[in-house]
Amino acid sequence: MSIADIRTDYTRASLSEADTDPDPIAQFARWFEQALNAQVREPNAMGVSTVSADGRPSSRILLIKDFDQRGFTWFTNYESRKGEQLAANPHAALLFHWLELERQVRIEGRVERVSAQESDAYFGSRPVGSRLSAIASEQSRPVADRGELERKYAQAEAQYGDRPPRPAHWGGYRLVPDYIEFWQGRASRLHDRIAYRREADGNWTRKRLQP
Repeated sequence: MSIADIRTDYTRASLSEADTDPDPIAQFARWFEQALNAQVREPNAMGVSTVSADGRPSSRILLIKDFDQRGFTWFTNYESRKGEQLAANPHAALLFHWLELERQVRIEGRVERVSAQESDAYFGSRPVGSRLSAIASEQSRPVADRGELERKYAQAEAQYGDRPPRPAHWGGYRLVPDYIEFWQGRASRLHDRIAYRREADGNWTRKRLQP
């Protein structure tokens, strides 16, 4: 079998305008809860795409940590490659893919840092090992070998024990959406796509897109 012959026909569900909430955040919450109930593997995993100052895109998988009417929040190293790209171009795209439900959600918008208080609160809730890793790792920077990375972790552990503080270079980002699209797989590639766009007055408009 060639790669071109690998395909799946999607038949689990449909999506009509009548099925969706006028508020795309409420609609996302509904689908996210359904993903949890369906025991989708890591429903909080999302692709995050950023663009460098010279226009080169970059993508990676991260975990969303919160969402509400303000936007979609995650935490990372501000000095990482994505942090540098967001400093140069504060716009990004998110992608959730819930394969078990044959669904995708695409989200685009402007990215801003969350407050230091929000970053402190979330950092303090992380397992100690994860907090120590955030201190030890200069994310996206080269390292000689695994041993050097583990030595830096051990040094952080010896210095801070079970009370590591949040480093200044680590914190949260929030994507403030202006475009959210809900995609439901359908048979024969006639997929359902309902897209929301935030207008200048702050209200959302909703349209069906062709697959």
